[in-house]
Amino acid sequence: MAKIKLTKGELKKQRDSLKQFRHYLPTLQLKKQQLQMKILEARKLFEKRLSALFEVENRIKLWMGLLADPAVNITEWIMPTEVLTDTTNIAGANIPVYKDVRFKEIDYDFYTTPFWVDQGILELRELMKLLIETNVIREQIKTLQRELQVTTQRVNLFEKIKIPECLENIRRIRIYLGDLMANAVGISKVAKGKVESREEAAVA
Repeated sequence: MAKIKLTKGELKKQRDSLKQFRHYLPTLQLKKQQLQMKILEARKLFEKRLSALFEVENRIKLWMGLLADPAVNITEWIMPTEVLTDTTNIAGANIPVYKDVRFKEIDYDFYTTPFWVDQGILELRELMKLLIETNVIREQIKTLQRELQVTTQRVNLFEKIKIPECLENIRRIRIYLGDLMANAVGISKVAKGKVESREEAAVA
């Protein structure tokens, strides 16, 4: 514990610090709860999207052998041309938010192209969207967890170190100042007694 001045000025400083710590602690605790709740929500959404991703993968496995046909190349229609994301602020943390994925407009001969290609492109696009969305949600969780770690450290700092330190410092200063006052009263009484004795001796 750092050495402190045992003065009235230091007592006021410690009381002001204690008041400030107690004022901000509930805000930090609320922020911690909000972050924990948002992380839980993001994890549930991540699991939901991951489940949908596996379902699409399983459907694709049933016909993916058809992609080996050299006459069919649908790569240009399933690769994203643009990924749309946004940023939102949650309890002081800026996190990415998935919006949409854009693809090149489908343009091929519907008469000469195998009938399964239309559905194949749709399912592969859905797979791509889910892959991108799960990656964005994963990044959300990482960002929220980092913010939660920092907030938890601050809550612990206030609860376990700063507030107890201030309370202990205030206690020590008050005891010291109380002792000084008691000593001053004692010295005053002794001095007063001596003065009165001298006055009595002078009268006698």
